[in-house]
Amino acid sequence: MEPVGGGGGDCRRPCSADPRSTYVLSNLAEVVERVLGFLPAKALLRVASVCRLWRECVRRVLRTQRRVTWISAAGRPGARHLDGHCLVRVLAEELENVQVLPQTALYMADSDSFVSLEECRGHKRARKRTSMEAAFALEKLFPKQCQVLGIVTPGIVVTPMGSGSNQPQEIEFGESGFALLFPQIEGIKIQPFHFVKDPKNLTLERHQLTKVAVCDDTVPGPPSQQSSLTEETITGLLDNPDLRVVLVFGYNCHKVGAGNYLQRVLSTFSDTNIIVAGGQVDKLLSLTSEKNPVDIDAIGVVGLSFSGHRIQSATVLLNEEVNDEKTAEAAMQRLKAANIPEQNTIGFMFACVGRGFQHYRDKANVEADTFRKFFPSVPLFGFFGNGEIGCDRIVTGNFILRKCNEVKDDDLFHSYTTIMALIHLGSSK
Repeated sequence: MEPVGGGGGDCRRPCSADPRSTYVLSNLAEVVERVLGFLPAKALLRVASVCRLWRECVRRVLRTQRRVTWISAAGRPGARHLDGHCLVRVLAEELENVQVLPQTALYMADSDSFVSLEECRGHKRARKRTSMEAAFALEKLFPKQCQVLGIVTPGIVVTPMGSGSNQPQEIEFGESGFALLFPQIEGIKIQPFHFVKDPKNLTLERHQLTKVAVCDDTVPGPPSQQSSLTEETITGLLDNPDLRVVLVFGYNCHKVGAGNYLQRVLSTFSDTNIIVAGGQVDKLLSLTSEKNPVDIDAIGVVGLSFSGHRIQSATVLLNEEVNDEKTAEAAMQRLKAANIPEQNTIGFMFACVGRGFQHYRDKANVEADTFRKFFPSVPLFGFFGNGEIGCDRIVTGNFILRKCNEVKDDDLFHSYTTIMALIHLGSSK
């Protein structure tokens, strides 16, 4: 295909030997939309500047691409590449082909491989520099308006690309990572949040949990023709009647006071009728929704909130007594009993680093395999971390909360367990 000329020309200008074909493509938006519907999102953004007709067609095409997609990567155990982490390499290639315009991206990568050899040898300055360089390289791959949240953890749980029915993998060692790409979804708001521990002020102000953000997604084009796809108000973690799910991650958990700070943050909203799931991770590397650079040495809490009446969600806790296939299946049956629709649903698994194949007597992938048995078409993502957050809880479509038992703040924090979660983002239209 011949490359499109730059910016703002009239697409009615003859460009074919047959003037009738030019007339059809220039005046019938339905034909133009059908042709453009075969292009990936990045190509659509480029051709949006051709003319007003194409720009409007691009807007309509992007509005139809509302399904969550993902990009995953895994390298050989022990292998290291001079050109960076496998997730950065695969993202650079695959983002050219995805058909969704991500509004929010959540990426997770393994801690050991996301850094350079110098970091593994304990050079602190090199560790900070190389980690942030990798994160910055990854952030640049996404559209400017995309809110990117990125963390690194000891191990990764990922579903290979291609189909939600692919077998999920528990990658406890070795190079691995994934990026979940959330487009704008009608009736659903996904918003990053972030709290950093301030030694001079240990109290959380209410406005920090109720603050409002405005998202403005603009289709590229000449300034006179630019238009906003969406402009909507997004509420926070308190005073938000539409809040349904909060994924929460405490980082730098090895530092003194990190655990107490995480509990303080969660206590402010954990008693509301929402799903809370997550865990403690090694580092926060990316949060593009904030103007200031990420301080990877700070203690903090980060995550994503999911708001909207169409959302359904459920979580189950696999405690220390779940240690074989039979007991894992019993726990998964509880999750299945929530009757969460499987279409347009994402699964999350947040497990302790002490579980995995060692916990199941040298049997690998037990929990991911069990999840696939009960949810054959739901993609599964997550990590192995240093503490888990969650409980048995269900939020249904009419927002009825059912608990297996009364949950206190302390009951949300666990060790040597696994949290399994489902988040349904509404029926596809």
